[in-house]
Amino acid sequence: MRLATYFLRSDGAAHPRLGVSDQGQMIDIARLGKAVGRALPTTMKALLEKGAQGLEEVRALVASTDRTKADAAHPLEAIGFLPPIADAHKFLCVGKNYRTHLLELQRTDLIKELPTEPTGFIKLNDCLSGHDSAVERPPSVHHLDYEPELVFVIGKPAYQVAAADAFSYVAGITILNDLTCRDTQKREVASGSRFWTAKNAPGFGPLGPYIITMDEVRDPYDIWVTCSVNGEQRMRVNTSDQIWKLPQIIEHFSRLVPLMPGDMFSTGAPGGVAVGKPNAEELFLKPGDVVECAFEEPSMVLRTHIVAPS
Repeated sequence: MRLATYFLRSDGAAHPRLGVSDQGQMIDIARLGKAVGRALPTTMKALLEKGAQGLEEVRALVASTDRTKADAAHPLEAIGFLPPIADAHKFLCVGKNYRTHLLELQRTDLIKELPTEPTGFIKLNDCLSGHDSAVERPPSVHHLDYEPELVFVIGKPAYQVAAADAFSYVAGITILNDLTCRDTQKREVASGSRFWTAKNAPGFGPLGPYIITMDEVRDPYDIWVTCSVNGEQRMRVNTSDQIWKLPQIIEHFSRLVPLMPGDMFSTGAPGGVAVGKPNAEELFLKPGDVVECAFEEPSMVLRTHIVAPS
């Protein structure tokens, strides 16, 4: 399934809904449940808290009669996308996790030493934005970079999980464009900061548009991740290039940190970001740029519009 948090353009973003994409339409899960006399969750986190049984209930209902689905269906042109999960307890981002990206960071003095275990930082909920959103480049930012990342979404409580069991705790995957102000990041790296305001400005977390449930993911470590700016492909890297895979990541962090349904792990930027290129000044994002981060299979595109401050 492809699950989304969306709004009707006629209602506005202040009225989020939970939906599932089906045959070119968005099915309103709560409305679908009402049509068949069942009370279904109205938020993504509430759905994930119901576990595999909750996902299967939705899957079965969406596979029901066309008439029932039509009563709860919206054409995609009538909706806007919000971040699939905007209220996670924890959004943990693993850094320095692609071999190709590590080489870029070494050349540009953005890392001081190679990691010996998974490292991470926190992405704030306040910085998240949805598919096709406009993101302002702050006036003080001159080196705004793109970072398409594979994100795993936790589907049930996980604490002190062994690597061998890790995937049983994952509900699905999505895409993050971990927009980064390289100007600020260099100063934060030099000072030893682990917070990284460079990645947490408003809108600097485009996420989605969907959570793709794991039954539709053939192999999360054979996904080609791409990033294009204004239609020009800037990178294409396979997730097999990751150093720390999801089992090691969950085992490492869950040793001391309890994970909850709806928590997310972003698994690092691939090589090919602007800062690693000889012509970086030409490639940093500017107002008017359209960025598309994508998975090739299972296919999904996250689009972001970079705009000047209003």
